[in-house]
Amino acid sequence: MIKYTRLFITFLLAVIVLQAKSQSTATTSSPYSRYGIGDLNDQLLPQNIGMGGISTAINTISGYNNINQLNPASYGKISFTTIDVGLYTNVSTFSQNGLPNEVTSNTRLSHISFALPITKRSALSFGLLPYSEMGYSYKQSSVRNDNGKGAADTTTNYIYSGDGGLSKLYLGYGFGIGKHLLLGANVSYIFGNLQQDQSTEIPDLYGTLDSRIEQSNHVKGLNYDYGVQYSFDFSDTKHLVLGYSGSASSTLNVNSTYIVSQYTHDSAGNENVPSDSLVNSNTPNAKLHLPQINRFGISYQYDNRFLIGADYTMGKWSDLTIGGVTPINIQDSKLFNIGGQITPNVNSLSNFFALIDYRLGFIYEQTYLNVNGVSIKKYAGTFGLGIPLPHDRASSAFYKINFSAEIGQRGALTQQLVKENYVNFHLGFTLNDKWFQRFKFD
Repeated sequence: MIKYTRLFITFLLAVIVLQAKSQSTATTSSPYSRYGIGDLNDQLLPQNIGMGGISTAINTISGYNNINQLNPASYGKISFTTIDVGLYTNVSTFSQNGLPNEVTSNTRLSHISFALPITKRSALSFGLLPYSEMGYSYKQSSVRNDNGKGAADTTTNYIYSGDGGLSKLYLGYGFGIGKHLLLGANVSYIFGNLQQDQSTEIPDLYGTLDSRIEQSNHVKGLNYDYGVQYSFDFSDTKHLVLGYSGSASSTLNVNSTYIVSQYTHDSAGNENVPSDSLVNSNTPNAKLHLPQINRFGISYQYDNRFLIGADYTMGKWSDLTIGGVTPINIQDSKLFNIGGQITPNVNSLSNFFALIDYRLGFIYEQTYLNVNGVSIKKYAGTFGLGIPLPHDRASSAFYKINFSAEIGQRGALTQQLVKENYVNFHLGFTLNDKWFQRFKFD
């Protein structure tokens, strides 16, 4: 098992290095990340994403302890020390009427999560997850016609860019009451920076003063999650689980900076140092108000054979405010997830493929964006694999590689909008082991 431990440590260090790098660079390229607080992340492990993102009524999966941050009640089912780390890669193609397609790709941290059993029916979990990400850069141009007066047409460029994101550092505890009920809660520290710039340039008129608006929001504060799961046990191996989890409405602190400056370009087209700042204001005690989010789920599991489930999530994102102002193009969100997995024969000794978890799922989301009067929707299909690594039968350590892919689209080609076709790849490494245990010797 030493070779798997070394592999796990190497993978963990690679994830940490990539996370450190991603803190200073954008990890998305979607124009839709311009709105609100950027693209919201799923905060799910690859094993859940492969099943369409079901999580509210999920705890153990195929006998493996699973860290399910979206419902901290699930921690009460964790009986092994569990570590889960992973990476995420996105490949997106953006289409807009009259313009050539644009293809982008990004790689970032998916998650770093730990869980430690405290008692037979309780566990503590902590980790770091991306909460939202912002990264875009695009230009819109308008041409003013001379209207037959003999003057040259004038082009005005409107340049939009954004960078940054929010991360979530959480600590949670889940426990069981009786045989069927699980309760849990997380306290999270959400932090990060959201930088957005908007420039207006007239390149055809040399010496013209161009202008730029720069807005930066440095965010930090506490957020709270809570959850409950109730299991109906039809036998020792067949379970129906009902789940609910929520993210409380909370207020984060924001140090907001707003700068309006003017600048020129030299004869070669290079930007000169800003010649003047029309506005330079700082609001150190602004607030960002996050909305209430409610999740409902149901799952049925035949242990080590199959699992199916469905989730429904509602987010009151119309309550989002930044510095007391509701961002434009924001609406309440709705999310439907359905999926499951099957394991042909978890006890097979001769057929390795029978040991693999095969996962499939579907996602429909009315996102929290409404742009140009169009509600931005997302449709996706998912699939995944849970691949157990061979282990010493006498060892208490179990390893699994979890891979998932999400293929979907977001947006539309109407109302001058952008249609995004994407593929998301998730790779995770899961360790279950017995730590801090006492051994008895005769």
